[in-house]
Amino acid sequence: MLKTILTGLTALLSLLIASLVVAATPATSAHYKIVTGQERGTYIQIGADLAKYVAQPAGIDLEVMPSKGSAENVQRMRFEPGVKLALVQSDVYQAYLDMANSGNADAGTTIRPLRLIMPLYNEEIYFVVRNDSPMKTINEIKDKVISIGPIGSGTAQSATTLYHLMFNQAIPEQNVQSLSNEDAIAALVVKKIDVAVIVAGQPAKLFTDMNPDLLSQIRILRLDPNVSETTRAKETYFPATIRQSSYPNWLKDDVPTLTVKAFLVTYDYGLRDTVSNLNRFADSLCENFDTLQEKGHPKWKQVKLELPPLTKGWQYYPPIERHLRSCIARRASMSTGNTSASVQQQQQPSAPKANKRPCSDQERLLLLCGK
Repeated sequence: MLKTILTGLTALLSLLIASLVVAATPATSAHYKIVTGQERGTYIQIGADLAKYVAQPAGIDLEVMPSKGSAENVQRMRFEPGVKLALVQSDVYQAYLDMANSGNADAGTTIRPLRLIMPLYNEEIYFVVRNDSPMKTINEIKDKVISIGPIGSGTAQSATTLYHLMFNQAIPEQNVQSLSNEDAIAALVVKKIDVAVIVAGQPAKLFTDMNPDLLSQIRILRLDPNVSETTRAKETYFPATIRQSSYPNWLKDDVPTLTVKAFLVTYDYGLRDTVSNLNRFADSLCENFDTLQEKGHPKWKQVKLELPPLTKGWQYYPPIERHLRSCIARRASMSTGNTSASVQQQQQPSAPKANKRPCSDQERLLLLCGK
């Protein structure tokens, strides 16, 4: 009898311990995706850090997906099942809003339900040329053959926007190449193009992992602060510095350039489970922010845990905003601005209809053209 009682108590105790372990462990039923950037870019490393140091402690299995870049990320964030997070450049996000405000229905359908989680860091814009190129500064790229990056990438948006700002005209069609970063460097070396525009947070894996012999054949154009082209470029972009310390085996000095802001983006979800999971993600982001800065990509050291005021048309995702603002207050940081937006019931969206008229260059860059 005693043996039977002890056996029963042991079984009960084991069951109790198991239930406590389960209760203490976050549920891992949420399987989400984050769309990032090219395989050797900074975005994909930032996504991996979010998956490891933020999503995993929150009980979320976050799959890090490579992509061509920001414009593709906006499309996939909006229409691809399972994609709950995206990394997007500020100029790409604004370009969608501008297209929507100009009356483009597809752009409005795509961008208006998206919401920001928080700003991240500035990405440097590299204008790469051959070592034997006569060009020294960015304002000299007019009428040169330029790789702007793949169509659908944030790089393509930045390159075309910058060119238009600097020279008051589009890049001549015959001078445009839409190559990946790796292919652009290869084309540059064999003199098929004159300039490769690359947008990446430093230190960029593309350059840190590059063969020294290849690195010795290329260099970066400098930003000249005294020319009118730079003045016009600074209407949208900001001066920055590519530091020699980021690439000690390549650069001899710091190189002045321009920069664009990266944002973490989601959708205006309303389903209870999705909101709950994203709230856990927000809490984990707050709790593990110091870990991100300590163990993640060096760019995390430039990220501030803050929600600054947004320009017209930009909105934070309300549930996460509330959690982050509460967290920011607990960390005795300054809370700025306040945005509000109603949480809509999540619905499976339909892809934009194909355009019946000819597609503009801007629509093509933002992947708004009918297939």
